[in-house]
Amino acid sequence: MTRGAHVIVVGNEKGGTGKSTLAMHLTVALLDLGLSVGTIDVDARQATFTRYLDNRRARPDAAELGLRQPEHVAIPPTADPEADQVRLEAAVERLRAAHRVVLIDTPGSDHALSRRAHSHADTLVTPLNDSLVDLDVLARVDPRTLRVASPSHYAELVWETKKQRALRGEKAVVDWIVVRNRLSSLDARNKRQVERLLADLARRVGFRLVPGLGERVIYRSLFLEGLTLLDLRHKLPGFELNMSHVAARQELRTLIEAIGLDSLVPPPSAPGT
Repeated sequence: MTRGAHVIVVGNEKGGTGKSTLAMHLTVALLDLGLSVGTIDVDARQATFTRYLDNRRARPDAAELGLRQPEHVAIPPTADPEADQVRLEAAVERLRAAHRVVLIDTPGSDHALSRRAHSHADTLVTPLNDSLVDLDVLARVDPRTLRVASPSHYAELVWETKKQRALRGEKAVVDWIVVRNRLSSLDARNKRQVERLLADLARRVGFRLVPGLGERVIYRSLFLEGLTLLDLRHKLPGFELNMSHVAARQELRTLIEAIGLDSLVPPPSAPGT
């Protein structure tokens, strides 16, 4: 397997957590840092990430606005799982050789293709809605004590993919980041419980916990337009900046810093080299 590119996988076995929205924003953030990016949509049957990028490419003002685009590959699952995995491996190999970063969006379900994609992650980003229901994919919670009883099926999947990396002769250490997404502004009891449980689980299974993107109506409009919060620096009809947009962009900047995307930018070459 060709090395070189840093592979970011956006994954969670729970649907509706904002994976594709997060994948799109991370992709544009990486492109804005001047990095060459290849993207893969393993969730290509639902294809939200692919359609988001299609909407971006289809904009008649895309070139005028300088909207950067990644090299994208969609891999819809077929009736032949082995052939699907061969296609995925080929896509990862090619994009790794051609780009500085490869970002993979995965489905919100347990699927062989998703598990194989996870095994390539140098950085795994797991968005999680701020609820006890969504927390169940990461941890079993004792209903009597409201404490973590044991890691759940997705945490076990991450452990298994680390073993797959080791078998391929790669470093098993993965920077796993759980993103508390779609946060409510209300200081609800449920929100505090989730925060406490995630902090406990982070120590036990080894992930970093960072705040993500709040629940905002603007994301639905951005999807249809093929835009991200980072593109709102342009003066676009219907997207006049307001305080909610400013707050959302600050959330995104905080997330990018927490993930450490800046560290993927290679240092400038010394003069004469």
